Amino acid sequence: MLTYTADEMMTVTAARSLRDGMTCFVGIGLPSEAANLARTTHAPNLVLIYESGTIGSKPGQVPLSIGDGILAETADSVVSVPEIFNYWLQPGRIDIGFLGAAQLDRYGNINTTVIGPSYDKPAVRLPGAGGAPEIAGACQEVAVVLRQSRRTFAERLDFVTSVGYGDGPGARSQLGLAGGGPRLVITDLGVLRPDQQTFELMLTGIYAGVSVAQVRDSTGWELKVSPELIEIPAPTEAELVALRRLAASRSQAARLSPASTVLAASTAPRASPAAAVTE
Repeated sequence: MLTYTADEMMTVTAARSLRDGMTCFVGIGLPSEAANLARTTHAPNLVLIYESGTIGSKPGQVPLSIGDGILAETADSVVSVPEIFNYWLQPGRIDIGFLGAAQLDRYGNINTTVIGPSYDKPAVRLPGAGGAPEIAGACQEVAVVLRQSRRTFAERLDFVTSVGYGDGPGARSQLGLAGGGPRLVITDLGVLRPDQQTFELMLTGIYAGVSVAQVRDSTGWELKVSPELIEIPAPTEAELVALRRLAASRSQAARLSPASTVLAASTAPRASPAAAVTE
């Protein structure tokens, strides 16, 4: 019987959401792991785009940051950051954006800026927006990857960094956001998708061994459950082998590149006091 961690289940599930030939704007952390796993398994023609200006990167390991040299070395093209945003992202040329979050609310709005009641004197100051607001606003669809708890799935965000569906139907169009918004939220407990009428996130899939009560207990609002709730298949051996190979190569690269390790640690979700994935 295969054994795997909750993070591995989450990463594999996120990777499966990517289709071959898609253009994917990738954030660092678990989103990058998932995108690179998809490219090395079922979606070899997945086009990975990073905020630093690399298009079609094909790294043999998970990059340590958006500035990791392996992204430029393996890219089809390297352009300026303004071109990435002005030509590729904002006109809607990106199929899907993969983002993380420190907090997420019922409408898929994201906080990656501060935790605490005060922006000036927060309990925790996070890495901030980066390109996340534009990714959330302009991509044809957005997938969010984060671990689920009452702290991360908040009734009310401490700060809105990136807009999902605002306060419900019509909010995106009122703000002039052309993208499709968050279509998928992947956690270490299951998968949530927006209700087509209210745009409120609801539970549509859970992992083996996870109960609906457990997911609800890890959510800061009264979570709705789809009447067609499914159990998400466990990772296959091939998926786990590929994912662990990527993780091992990343660890080796980190040991050999102290400077990159420092940069990665400053942006990686697992070093954050909020214990969340960030863009």
